[in-house]
Amino acid sequence: MGFWRAAEGGVRVAVKVQPKSRRPGVGGRAPDVEGTRLRIGVTEAAEDGRANRAACAALAGALGVRAADISVTQGAASREKTLFVAGEAGVLVARLEAL
Repeated sequence: MGFWRAAEGGVRVAVKVQPKSRRPGVGGRAPDVEGTRLRIGVTEAAEDGRANRAACAALAGALGVRAADISVTQGAASREKTLFVAGEAGVLVARLEAL
């Protein structure tokens, strides 16, 4: 199974966030029980939502959307999260597949 799912008004993306990463950015896929997750490394610590905001910003940069268009829908306190990206699903899916 893929790491994304089309949803009403956008796309849900399963991610694995690595706080305090030496290699920040979006890159690669991580195996998961339910399929795969997109890896996102951030330099911020997992404190006060900083890593969540950084993960949203990193994905926004990779997809060419505003960080405000991305929100954490599941797993705010976990490394394994689901992010919702608002926008046209067809365009977002093409960009996600290119990552």
